[in-house]
Amino acid sequence: MSFSGFKEVIEEGDTVILYIGVSQIYALEVKPKVINKNGQGVDNVFQTKYGSVKVMDLVGKKYGSRVNLSKGWGQVLYPTPELWTITLPHRTQILYTPDISMVLTQLEIGPGSIVCEAGTGSGSLSHAILRAIGANGKLHTFDFHKERVKVASEEFIRHGFGDRVIVLHRDVCDEGFGVEGVADAVFLDLPKPWDALPHAVSAIKTSGGRICSFSPCIEQVARTCEVLQSLGLQELLTLECLAREFQVKSISLPRVINGQKAPTHQNTHVSQEEKQPDLKKKKVEECVEGAGSDTNTKSDEHEQIAAGNKGQQGNGDFRFTTGITQLKMPGHTGFLTFASVPPGLARNKLSCVA
Repeated sequence: MSFSGFKEVIEEGDTVILYIGVSQIYALEVKPKVINKNGQGVDNVFQTKYGSVKVMDLVGKKYGSRVNLSKGWGQVLYPTPELWTITLPHRTQILYTPDISMVLTQLEIGPGSIVCEAGTGSGSLSHAILRAIGANGKLHTFDFHKERVKVASEEFIRHGFGDRVIVLHRDVCDEGFGVEGVADAVFLDLPKPWDALPHAVSAIKTSGGRICSFSPCIEQVARTCEVLQSLGLQELLTLECLAREFQVKSISLPRVINGQKAPTHQNTHVSQEEKQPDLKKKKVEECVEGAGSDTNTKSDEHEQIAAGNKGQQGNGDFRFTTGITQLKMPGHTGFLTFASVPPGLARNKLSCVA
C-alpha cells in the first residue's frame, strides 16, 4: 500500500522502485517469499548485474536510501504512476507518460472525478487516473479478457487503490458500461471504439462531460470522428504526442560582405590578441585604469565590441550554436481523439453510424 499515500519508511507489502541506472529500473514487491518457475516458494532475493538484493532487508529503510550491492549500489524510490509505467509487467501495449498527461488534462480529471475506462490492459493509465481522482473519486474500468481483469484487480488492491476502483470483465461494445449518467469522463482504448461510443455517451452525466478515444491508425480516427459528430458531440480534437530530440551542435558559416564571401586574407587573418586572449584582456584593463573618469565609457565600448565579435572565429567564419532534429524520429504510439458531450444531450435517440 504505497501508491495511495506517501510515507517515509518501507514496510512489508509495499511496492518499491529499485533504481540502478536510467535503463535499469525495477519494481519490487516487499514480501518474504516468491514463487519460482517450478512453483516453489523461495526467499525473495532480486538479482541484478551488480549483485543481489534481499528484498526483506529493505523493510525499515527510508525511501530514497542507497542500497549496497556486491558490485555497486542502487536507490529505493517511492513508487509513482510515472515510475510504474516504465517498470510494470506488460500484459498489453501501454500508454506512456506523454499520452497519459494529455489524457488527464483534456478529460479534466481531478479529485472527486468519476471515470469510465474501457480497456484496462496493463493498468498504466489506470494508476495515473486513480492518483488524480483521489480518495473521493471512482474509476470504473473494463476489459474483455478475464485473466487480465483478475490480475489487474489484485494489483490495484496491493497498491492501495481497492476502495476507489471497480474492475469488471465486460465487452462494453456489446453490453455497455452498466452505468448511466454518472461519469465525468470516459476513456476508450478499443479496436472499434465507434461501437462503444453510444454506450459511452449514456455513461456521461446529463450535465455533460468529456470522451477520449485512443487509436493507433488514422483510419480509426476518421471513423470515430464521424460517429462522434452523428451522436451530437462537440469540440472534436485529435492530437498526437511526439517527443522531438534536438542535437546541440556548433555551425560555422563564411562571412559575407555586400553579397560576396569575404576575401581570403580577411578570413585567415588572426590578430595577436585573438591568439592570446589574456594579452587582450590585459590591454583592456590598462586602458580602463588610465581612463580615469572615462572608465564607464571605455568599459561600455569594450562590451559592445565584444558583443559584435561574439561567434566570430579567427579564420573569419561566423560560428554559432543551434539545435538540429534527427531525420527519422521514433515515437508514434497513437492518436488521441477528444470530444465534449454537451449538457442536456438527448440520450434516447443515440444511434451509431454503421
